[in-house]
Amino acid sequence: MPARRRSTGSSGRSNSRRTTSRSGTDAISLLKQDHQKVRQMLKRLESDGSEDLLSEIENELKVHTQIEEEIFYPAFKESIRSQKDEHIYFEALEEHHVVDLVLPEIKNSSEGSDEFDAKAKVLKDLVEHHAQEEEKQMFPKARTAMGAARLRELGEELKERKMELMNGGMKESAGRLGKMLRPMMGGRNRRRVA
Repeated sequence: MPARRRSTGSSGRSNSRRTTSRSGTDAISLLKQDHQKVRQMLKRLESDGSEDLLSEIENELKVHTQIEEEIFYPAFKESIRSQKDEHIYFEALEEHHVVDLVLPEIKNSSEGSDEFDAKAKVLKDLVEHHAQEEEKQMFPKARTAMGAARLRELGEELKERKMELMNGGMKESAGRLGKMLRPMMGGRNRRRVA
């Protein structure tokens, strides 16, 4: 069977930004899709700030940050060599932390109030800044350091974990942690004395 030719851009170079192959979507493409979805939701929140939409955004952000922190970020950190690139990793983690601080504050403000609107705008700005830094700095470095095959592999892991989390895996993770801690805290798994 003849080899398939890669598409080329106007420069004549191979199109390395191709997002799919026979084996699926790569990690960067999947994460960018998440970014786009959340950006659109945040734009809607600015114009129609409802608590329901905020809950959807919170869910999306929690799943997205969890798959990044569990799978993509460790793979990125492992693949990079310079201290400057390592700084990108730590900054991304801190930006996730700041978003985690802002979300509960928005939820505690009254829907439609000036405070709600202002906090929603700050959340939008934080998320957009974070996504842009990942897309302009982290992702190109990851693409170079990891290569296409590794990114496709990570894409499959991210997709699988995302599905788990969206189908109640976050509750399962908390449940597993509780079961592990119960014996240490004198919970249900203690031996019964007859």
